[in-house]
Amino acid sequence: MFYETAKNDHGLPHNPFKAIVSPRPIGWISSLDADGRTNLAPYSFFNAVGDRPPIVMFSSSGYKDSAANVDATGEFVCNMASWDLKDEMNVSSAPVSGDTSEFELAGLDMAPSRLVKAPRVAKAATALECKHLQTLKLKDLDGVETDNWIVFGQVVGVHIDESILVDGKVDVTRFKPLSRLGYMEYAAVTEVFEMVRPNV
Repeated sequence: MFYETAKNDHGLPHNPFKAIVSPRPIGWISSLDADGRTNLAPYSFFNAVGDRPPIVMFSSSGYKDSAANVDATGEFVCNMASWDLKDEMNVSSAPVSGDTSEFELAGLDMAPSRLVKAPRVAKAATALECKHLQTLKLKDLDGVETDNWIVFGQVVGVHIDESILVDGKVDVTRFKPLSRLGYMEYAAVTEVFEMVRPNV
């Protein structure tokens, strides 16, 4: 089958786009607003986009609290959403008012960060402390502004629970990171395999 996205004429009961672009890692973003109130929200449009220096991004459909907070304070933390925290992650995705702390809503303890003011999820196996680089509002092919915002941050500090280290490497099967698929579906990484890049 083939369909044009502008026409959205796929004939399926649900748009398949996000099911095709999957799995997507989840950026569980904690931030503070200008008044110091905490916010925590998962973003499935998230990834690392550089390693020297390490840079991550998350994209928000609509100018939501996370993007506004990062623009206001210049800082955020990306916490690992893992299998054992799936329910708390899901609760933190609820649309609530800006004065509601998703940490409290989900029953999550906060831990202090070292280099940024935003707290991190205490139980998260890893957390990336980030400082804001830039926020972009995307335009479409016709140059029309969309309501999609990309926030870039440089990772300035990394927290790792030592229980997930095996022989000096992070073992993802020990904490089972979550990924977002299409529809309301998620996956957890429980198996890995290795391939060495060939020399041709």
